[in-house]
Amino acid sequence: MDPAVVFLCTGNAARSVMAGAALSARLPELPVATAGTLVVEGQPMSGRTRAALESLGLEPPPHRSRQATEGELEAATLVVALAPEHVAWVRRAHPSAAPRTGTLRRLCRDLPGTTGALTDRVARLDLARTPLEQWEEVIDPGGGDSAAFAACAREVVDLVDTLAAALASTE
Repeated sequence: MDPAVVFLCTGNAARSVMAGAALSARLPELPVATAGTLVVEGQPMSGRTRAALESLGLEPPPHRSRQATEGELEAATLVVALAPEHVAWVRRAHPSAAPRTGTLRRLCRDLPGTTGALTDRVARLDLARTPLEQWEEVIDPGGGDSAAFAACAREVVDLVDTLAAALASTE
């Protein structure tokens, strides 16, 4: 089954993995994938990412890092980026997916309160032409200590909770 939601970060090692695990736990019936924009393929999840997920009661998924593919971005109902640079990458490399690509922070702000089918709600956000702003970034914990990963995971899970509620709502 094609993913309905693809989470996108740089290396597909921390932020997107955290977001994917959180959304899969909240909406287990929703197909979710994670990928990166600049990936060393096949790398396992770091111990810091695993520990951060476990500290929040989330089951770490089986994971190997992988580059986002054109096929999965085309098939996705929604591509959720963890930073504006990831949206910019989709706009450059996969422009046909740009209308369905927004940052997690922007989607949490703008998607709740919209009504109708998800594809229509996303289309009304006009994501391909929305200016990208610095406030939209979830800071990459890469290179940081365990506390940085735990803080990032808490932030991501809180945002994903908002996104999950918006995805589950049609009113």
